[in-house]
Amino acid sequence: MLGRVDTRSVSPVFVGRTGELTALTAALARADAGEPQALLVSGEAGVGKTRLVEELVDTACSRGAVVAVGGCVEIGADGLPFAPFSTALRSLLRRLPDELIAAADGQEGELARILPELGQSGREALGEDATARLFELTVRLLERLAADRTVVLVLEDLHWSDASTRNLLAYLFRALRRGRLVVIATYRADDIHRRHPLRPLLAELDRLRSVRHLELSRFTRAEVATQLAGILAAEPGAALLDEIFTRSDGNAFFVEELACSYGTGCSPGLTESLRDVLLVRVEALPDHAQRVVRIVAEGGTTVEHPLLLAVSRLAEDDLIEALRLAVGANILLPVDDNSYRFRHSLVREAVSDDLLPGERSRLNRRYAEALEADPGGVCVDVRTTRLAGYWYNAHDAAKALPVVLSAAVEARRRYAYSEQLRLLERAMELWDDAPPEVLATLRPPDDAEVYPACASGTKTSALSYLDLMAEATVAARFGGDRERALALSKKAVRVLERDTDPLRAAWFWTQRSRLTQELTRGDGWDELATAQELVRGLPPSAVHADILVNIASWGALHRPGPEALAAATRAVEYAELVGAETIELHARLTRGWLTADAGGVEEGLAEMYAVRDRAVEIGEVGVIGRAGTNLPSTLEAMGRSAEAVAAAELAIAHCHQRGLANSEGWVRGNLAQSLTSLGRWTEADRILDEAAGLAHSRKTRGLIADRRAELALRRGDLTQARVQVDAARAFYGTHDPQPQHSISLSRMAMCVAAREGRLADARAEFEQAVGRGFPPGTQRYALPLLCAAVAMEAGALGLPGSAGGRARILAAVRAEAKRLPTVVPVWQAYGLLLDAELARAEGRTDPELWGRAALAFERAGRPYETAVAQCGWAAALLDAHGNRSAAAGPLARAHALAAGLGARPLAEETAQLAARARIGLDAAPGEGDPTADDTDPVRALGLTPREQDVLRLVAAGHTNRRIAEELYISPKTASVHVSNILGKLGVSGRTEAAATAHRLRLFGDPVA
Repeated sequence: MLGRVDTRSVSPVFVGRTGELTALTAALARADAGEPQALLVSGEAGVGKTRLVEELVDTACSRGAVVAVGGCVEIGADGLPFAPFSTALRSLLRRLPDELIAAADGQEGELARILPELGQSGREALGEDATARLFELTVRLLERLAADRTVVLVLEDLHWSDASTRNLLAYLFRALRRGRLVVIATYRADDIHRRHPLRPLLAELDRLRSVRHLELSRFTRAEVATQLAGILAAEPGAALLDEIFTRSDGNAFFVEELACSYGTGCSPGLTESLRDVLLVRVEALPDHAQRVVRIVAEGGTTVEHPLLLAVSRLAEDDLIEALRLAVGANILLPVDDNSYRFRHSLVREAVSDDLLPGERSRLNRRYAEALEADPGGVCVDVRTTRLAGYWYNAHDAAKALPVVLSAAVEARRRYAYSEQLRLLERAMELWDDAPPEVLATLRPPDDAEVYPACASGTKTSALSYLDLMAEATVAARFGGDRERALALSKKAVRVLERDTDPLRAAWFWTQRSRLTQELTRGDGWDELATAQELVRGLPPSAVHADILVNIASWGALHRPGPEALAAATRAVEYAELVGAETIELHARLTRGWLTADAGGVEEGLAEMYAVRDRAVEIGEVGVIGRAGTNLPSTLEAMGRSAEAVAAAELAIAHCHQRGLANSEGWVRGNLAQSLTSLGRWTEADRILDEAAGLAHSRKTRGLIADRRAELALRRGDLTQARVQVDAARAFYGTHDPQPQHSISLSRMAMCVAAREGRLADARAEFEQAVGRGFPPGTQRYALPLLCAAVAMEAGALGLPGSAGGRARILAAVRAEAKRLPTVVPVWQAYGLLLDAELARAEGRTDPELWGRAALAFERAGRPYETAVAQCGWAAALLDAHGNRSAAAGPLARAHALAAGLGARPLAEETAQLAARARIGLDAAPGEGDPTADDTDPVRALGLTPREQDVLRLVAAGHTNRRIAEELYISPKTASVHVSNILGKLGVSGRTEAAATAHRLRLFGDPVA
């Protein structure tokens, strides 16, 4: 509207900031080379953050980079989500329309929640994963845009950011992995008080090594002199420099304002308050221009010309003249899209603070009325939120309440749950002041499955206060404010104690169950039981079905068995009756999983496949993610590892396509387990590395640590195995113990302790696991644990002090084994291995048991377990018959498998067993090697004769003093020999050395 207006208060000379600008340009260079960059720029208001970024932008543009700038706006506190990202992406859409459309291909419906210009938003997928999915897709969009060109994304004024923007920025900084992208975020450091909502994000980002933080300080006196020379086009006098430097204290913006006051004849000494300095030029304007400036100050960060024309009630020529004066005074700036904003937000804040309370309310009412009269003057994605803010600040509850509720629905549809919560809380605040006739017109939305208020109790035509509480509870939970969600659900239950509405009360108790688990306050069962009791005897409903599916899922994870299976079946029936397909799919998935575990393998797996395919067909994202996790896991449990790999790879494709990063991380963890079972350990390592970059939840990180512990244990890296077991336990926590996690971790912790010679600790770990019990369906975890416990006892035969607890451990193993079904081949193989290990632990030698176990594992496609059984078979043949020829084949196969896998302890055991039996490991299957070295097999370990004597006494439990007495050497010499032995055996202590000697039977048969 105004064309070019000459402004001179901003210095034409860029002052100082050499180090900071160098850091920014270096980051730009690294991005040009393909390494994405993330930077934070902070400093007090007016210190020059924007000017520094503008210098970088000029440099980036000169190098051919594409720059997009988005700023947070103060209305974000009222619920305007993703404001800076929307603005920046809109700029990229104007600059790179074809490229952005291509980058968003297939996900336009989801990305439209941030950039509405991409089209109609897709069908809503309610849940916390929906937000993470949107974030992942946004990151991928930016990575694709920056694949072939450098893109600089600037997000200004984070101190005003809404929660959704903060969460998206945190996700972007964590998940950015590729692309020529520079992300720069700025914020006012002086605004970040102790309870400012940005503070937790800053603490999180400070821990990321990939984020560079630049903090701007104030100018020195010399830098202020340079700045003044640029503004005044002449060197400042010493007196003026001293006064402005003292008054401004080196703040760049205050230097400009004071210089401007001096240049317009207003001595900077006339005002004591810097706030007054900011108003000097405003008060120098004519009255009608001052009035327009005050109107703009109350309209938001930017105000559109048509809206300003309506609110000012001036003739257009008069408005343009007033705006020209304000722009000429460098107070306002015209914006490209026919809008106006203050040149600096400090001036806008000063003008706004100077308004009288009644004046502020009146201006907000005018804005609201003007926006209602002409909605097209404001961008569609901010229209409702701005209207809600105007009416709220106008203190008109009757007008504000309906539009605040509409803004809450829009925030929910954009997955901006934190903003939705704030708006709902504002609606609850307005509720009592709204006239009854207004309340009577309010209606819940029609999308019952998406909008939980409609399903939370008896469906009525009018919206109730409890409906708002239900929505706020879910919004708080999905937005990550679980404490607030729990408080709301507890308050609602107290309110419902006075009302007779068991269905609604049951819904809130179900929410409390979820929140109790998520807040690590318990396992949530008591709350679920209360909900179940409340709906007992009531007609079928979506709430009833939801409670049942939650009970079934809880049971599948905590107490799998007939009761959980029955609950899943009832949930399916109830969901079918009320037409709640999403609940039905979740229930069927749980039922299939439990059916397979109960022995109906084909029936259960068929149902799980059908659920997965139906979820993909209808686009039910939550079920797609869960099916992608549970189906490969169940296939692996049934010993169908190759089929599990195929199912997991398809699930990864589905999750990746839909942006389900955390679910993809979990699926990759399951894929790594199946690859480990198949002997593809290097692939499993790679998959786990990729999973770690996708995992956002603690449980997914726990799963990855669990899988890494297994690989480390099989490879013999006991330190790494112990670290990963501890990490997995920390991630899983102790508040919600689940057999699928605890049993495997107990097994690995037990094995580490046993191999380190800590037999008492290993036994204690086993007994704790037995004490927790092995519910039906946990045989996939329990059978390997029992086998490992018996192998531990067999390996400790003859170890001094080991006999004391052996009978108790073996009795517990036998008792538990009787209760574990072995209905699929892989479980049958473990059952055979258990029988063989029990015979060995009891001093019996039965080669047939070992041979059957080896054959069973070979048929099941488990190479590591096959090698273990082959090794045991060879040892049994040697012990029973001394048949080197018969033992040679199993031993050679065991060694080849172990060496090929990288299972170092098992490879060493087979090599040492071969040395003891004088069998060549390169012998053909079934053949011995009569020419093999006949030297004492202990020499294969590199031990000298004296060290052999010392090791024999160490294995017998003797101390260094006793060894010295037996061998007629000094205790110091005995200690040196022991140290050398520990190094050659690769063990950490005497006990572990003794255990190794007994396990390998280096000095003859052990004695029980």
